[in-house]
Amino acid sequence: MTADVDFPAVQVRALVRTFTLKGVLDGIDLDIAQGEFVALLGRSGSGKSTLLRALAEIDHEAAGTGEIRLPGRSAVIFQDARLLPWMRILDNVLLGISGRRDRGIEALAEVGLAGRERAWPHELSGGEQQRVALARALVREPKLLLADEPFGALDALTRIQMHTLLRRLITVHAPAVLLVTHDIDEAILLADRVLVLENGRIAADLAIDLPENAIARHRRTTELRDLLHRLLGVGNEPADGQDDGDTARFLGGQNG
Repeated sequence: MTADVDFPAVQVRALVRTFTLKGVLDGIDLDIAQGEFVALLGRSGSGKSTLLRALAEIDHEAAGTGEIRLPGRSAVIFQDARLLPWMRILDNVLLGISGRRDRGIEALAEVGLAGRERAWPHELSGGEQQRVALARALVREPKLLLADEPFGALDALTRIQMHTLLRRLITVHAPAVLLVTHDIDEAILLADRVLVLENGRIAADLAIDLPENAIARHRRTTELRDLLHRLLGVGNEPADGQDDGDTARFLGGQNG
């Protein structure tokens, strides 16, 4: 596993990960361009978080099982904000960083928490705590942002607000992003590409090319949602043969 500060994107080749006798990742190949937002979907146990941990270099056992090339700086956001309760908000944002107080204050302002620098974590709502986690990631100026279901524990309204905030910040800062999620609509809304992980391999790689026209956008979103439901085995099964043909034609159009 190597990290190259001059390499502008994520590149994974032939990544394999096993636990005891069970294979979780089976020869994963993946590229993410700088500034590209990729969402990763898959059934429970498909290896989504395992792949993210490998890219975050948290899973040290993944080293040597394939090639992973990363930008020089990365940051991770989890479902739990993981704030230290005995430290004030600004100190949580600057955890492990020295001499960047002004940048920490600026990052908190970017996520809508200006003036809350001296608050304690318990004084913030769940959505505000996730904003702090996002500020903590931004202050590191990452070239790669990894997010493991960061909005899964939030209520519906807060989740929508966080979607808007994240997309705006990604546009400004332009890191490569890998978002692990179970939410199909979230993936379609946020990502430039959606990957489906199945049996340790990437089973689908879809470009999210939503048109500007509202009617056409709604129709395209519905098509993508239906396809992803089929790929993930969600909902009613189609008539024999229909799913394979429709899905193959759609994927053929995406790749062609």
